[in-house]
Amino acid sequence: MTDTVRTEAANPPSFGEMFRVFGRIGLLSFGGPAGQIALMHRELVEARPWLDEARFLHALNFCMLLPGPEAMQLATYSGWLLRGVAGGLLAGLLFVLPGFAVIVALSALYFHHGDLPVVAGLLFGLKAAVLAIVVEALVKVSERALKSWFAWGLAILAFVAIAFLTLPFPLIVLAAGLAGIVRSALGRKEGANADADTAATKTVLPSLAGPTLRTILTWGTIWLAPLALMLVLPGIPDAFAAMALFFSKAAIVTFGGAYAVLAYVGQQAVEVHGWLRPGDMLAGLGLAETTPGPLILVLVFVGFLGGAREAGLDPTPGGIAGAAVALFFTFAPCFLWIFAGAPHIERLRSVAWLSAGLAAITAAVVGVIANLAVWFALNVLFAEVGTLQAGILTLPVPDASSLNVAALVIALGAGIALLRYRLNLFWVLGGATLAGVAFTLSG
Repeated sequence: MTDTVRTEAANPPSFGEMFRVFGRIGLLSFGGPAGQIALMHRELVEARPWLDEARFLHALNFCMLLPGPEAMQLATYSGWLLRGVAGGLLAGLLFVLPGFAVIVALSALYFHHGDLPVVAGLLFGLKAAVLAIVVEALVKVSERALKSWFAWGLAILAFVAIAFLTLPFPLIVLAAGLAGIVRSALGRKEGANADADTAATKTVLPSLAGPTLRTILTWGTIWLAPLALMLVLPGIPDAFAAMALFFSKAAIVTFGGAYAVLAYVGQQAVEVHGWLRPGDMLAGLGLAETTPGPLILVLVFVGFLGGAREAGLDPTPGGIAGAAVALFFTFAPCFLWIFAGAPHIERLRSVAWLSAGLAAITAAVVGVIANLAVWFALNVLFAEVGTLQAGILTLPVPDASSLNVAALVIALGAGIALLRYRLNLFWVLGGATLAGVAFTLSG
């Protein structure tokens, strides 16, 4: 691969510039994947000529297909486009490490002082504000991805499939991709373009054996060698070895991001391993929702509590060690997926059927994000949300009497500040935090 394939600009940004920009993204990446993707688009496409719209969306489409946190992988892919492997490492680590530091601190605060009213109020205000951030991001992603009736139809069908039919995310993604490919095949004429597609596809195959194999071996070793050592070396607490294996498995099956794996993680961490107590998982989700970085950092919370309770060490050192195990074995595979796959995805950018399939996936993901926004709104605004089974449909039914008026007021205020007045995100979060503490202390 040459730099012209990786780099959008004639003069790529320096590592110092990348550190400042991706560091800012890492510190401001609140609101889950929708908000994080919107933030990256604003910083990398709109604010500076580092990536163009087509390349950004092409990278996003590929990351949606991967297990693990799509926003972190998009940051890694973007950094790789700009400055190769070193740029990808810089961007990926800066996206994760600020949130890791914050959630470790909040996990310790929860473990030792979770019942303090001030702490509860801070989390309450931030959760309500994050709801507004997710809605704002959904609007922006929809404007970019839904440019045809076909894309709108896919988004609506995806929303219905995941919200009311409870179909698995990988199935929705696969179906959308196939629909886009079929539509492209039916709408295109035979001729030079088809021949070019075939030629471009064939150029990728010989390259799989050389650099790609080395990349897989290198990053596979970085990921799996520590896992093997933790499983066989004496002196490693059993809880840490079990976490390393568990989080490695979770990294492989987390298609659809954190929401898709929460039930599995919660059940295993509570019932099988005993790292969490009932109710801890929801608290961890609330903390992860209100910290920068990918929502999958909720696994760091799980690792902290598991290490604090089960490792046989003092709670705080044990918790930090457990959090570090969760961090490494959750995110190390992400670098493998990107560095092994991105060069070939870039070479296939001109292949019409692949681009159509990936664009269809992006449209479907808009529907999935809309479902996440609805799910989050229901759980932030209502204390009780039941379900109604109507044939094959599963419908959420909030209890109107359990509406949290304070949460609604904070969310509406944050939404108006972001969408109408476009205030700085830090000001919005700060105001929501103060309002949450005030509401909580006032009873």
